[in-house]
Amino acid sequence: MSEPTSDATTPLDSEERPWGSWQVIDVEDGFKVKTIRVQPHSRLSYQTHEHRSEHWVVVKGTATCLVDDVEVVAHVGHSVDVALGAKHRIANEHDEELVIVEVQLGSYTGEDDIVRLQDDYGR
Repeated sequence: MSEPTSDATTPLDSEERPWGSWQVIDVEDGFKVKTIRVQPHSRLSYQTHEHRSEHWVVVKGTATCLVDDVEVVAHVGHSVDVALGAKHRIANEHDEELVIVEVQLGSYTGEDDIVRLQDDYGR
């Protein structure tokens, strides 16, 4: 097992959020891989990151993704790339759970590298 990165994340970290949950699958210097579960009719905040890009692969459900104000609907097996600094959001507009595998690439992948532009939950 690899040593934790500088953001003190361990491979089994997870967190419940108002929209669903995430769990880290793997983490090393320069990358982190997570499973993101989004409850029906929920969405993450519209946000940016200063230190990482993201690559999302839909493995269950249908994702409505907003990247720099452009909407993309991604089904199982499809992927969406989010460039470093791009505004982005994942939404689940359907009745079944949405599951995405997210690969983060960058010099820092800590949870505090989030700048929220809009948020349904007042965070």
